[in-house]
Order: sequence, then structure tokens, then C-alpha cells
Amino acid sequence: MNVRKIIGWNLRKLRVERGLSQERLALAADIDRAYVGRVERGSENVTTDTLAALAEALGVAPAALLAEPPKGAREPAPLASGRKPKVG
Repeated sequence: MNVRKIIGWNLRKLRVERGLSQERLALAADIDRAYVGRVERGSENVTTDTLAALAEALGVAPAALLAEPPKGAREPAPLASGRKPKVG
């Protein structure tokens, strides 16, 4: 797996675990939502600054986005679509 695919795999896994949409993550990292999608697909070569911004928005160290997934690990499932119910 190449480095762009590894970053994309980890980004989607961490984003979905936190229940964040691509749009919410993009807003938190101050980048474009479509860019987040391209990074998750492994079609963007991210800069270290962008990697750091994404990691900070996810509350992890940048190295967490570079960790190779375990052998045989399934690709992270997408976040369920649709709006989340309002709380309160």
C-alpha cells in the first residue's frame, strides 16, 4: 500500500470513529471538503502542514495518519449518510 493510500485509510477510519462527516472535518482543519475526499481516496499528495491540521482536528498525533494498517484489515466503512438528529 502506498503512503497516500495509508494516509487516506487512516483518515477515514479515524474520522468515522469520531462520527465526523468530511465536511465537519474539513471545517475543523480549515481545508476544502472535496480535498478531504480526495485525500481519503489516496489521490492527493498532502503536505506536512495539511497532515498536521487533519491530525489536530481528529485529536491524534500526525504519526497516527502514517501507521500502516494491519495485514488483512478491512477498508473502513463510510459514515452513515444523512443528517444527525438534534440533541436537546
